[in-house]
Amino acid sequence: MAKKRYLGILFIVASAFFFALMNLFVKLAGDLPTMQKAFFRNLVAAGVAFALLIVRPSQFKTIKGNLYPLFMRSAAGTLGIILNFTAIDSMDIADASILNKLSPFFSIIFSFFLLREKPAKFEWLAVLVAFAGAVFVVRPSMSAEVLPAVGGVLGGMSAGLAYTFVRKAGEGGASRNLIVFFFSVFSCLVILPFMIVQYKHMTWAQTGYLLAAGAAAAGGQIFITRAYTYAPAKEISVFDYSIVIFAAVLGGIFLGERPVALSFAGYAIVIAGAAINWIYHMVKEKRVSRECAAKGEMLGTQTAGMASGGHGGSSHDDGGGLCDGTADSGGVGRSGADSGDHGDDTGDKGDGGLNGQV
Repeated sequence: MAKKRYLGILFIVASAFFFALMNLFVKLAGDLPTMQKAFFRNLVAAGVAFALLIVRPSQFKTIKGNLYPLFMRSAAGTLGIILNFTAIDSMDIADASILNKLSPFFSIIFSFFLLREKPAKFEWLAVLVAFAGAVFVVRPSMSAEVLPAVGGVLGGMSAGLAYTFVRKAGEGGASRNLIVFFFSVFSCLVILPFMIVQYKHMTWAQTGYLLAAGAAAAGGQIFITRAYTYAPAKEISVFDYSIVIFAAVLGGIFLGERPVALSFAGYAIVIAGAAINWIYHMVKEKRVSRECAAKGEMLGTQTAGMASGGHGGSSHDDGGGLCDGTADSGGVGRSGADSGDHGDDTGDKGDGGLNGQV
């Protein structure tokens, strides 16, 4: 079990590295319109997702009954990726990355209102801590220079909403690959008219950077999918925040970026919020495991007594789902990584698909 967890951590850190690469390539593409960058990046994702669907065509059937959550997930995700790319173009990529990683905390809020899930007090504390850290990165002021950072926060909020509908679609039986494909095609169709109007001629280098961004995002999703096949999100998703370290290093080496001290303080506080949530779920899991072990011993004793002629009856208390694995599907951010595929045995339990960080 420990070995699988370590492999999960290794793969999720690798995923974070590839997503940091995606952010780097998006910025290296230069002064191209945001819509153009988003279109070509999602076009690659659509192609990869379609290839995965063709392998198991039965996944297309899982669209039945899931059009509403798929549409809402795609609309929110499209807005999120546009805002995220806008932030990347105007900010240090480490700053933009940490603001996008507010999405799990927004997802906790949206899950409360849309999925009627009641977060624990520690989860609310994690949300407050993370938002406090975001203030250090955004550094609010009356200047227009703050707008990209505000856009980054709103991008994280949109991604959080998208992840909430990923969970809803997953609970409805939608294949993860279908969710990815639907989003990618939807976003390309929505962005296409804007890209045509704003289109700017690309050099071969810029074209290469955008294709590399799409490939890096695909690599990131492959690794995060692999990670969640080895360990549940609540055990390893906190390590996804290593993207900030990779983004800071890559930005420093290739872009000459040097985040200010307040940004580093903000990174630490946001990650602390994620750590609070992670620790809460790990402690809760251990407590539930002990309770279930004790209950198992008690039921075993009762069963033995009945077998020897006792008439003590049987217990109907199943712990409200605590001992059958249904009580807690959360992790850092309820990002959809725990929802599984509900009948689709592709093994894809990623964070919402080949859509980068959104």
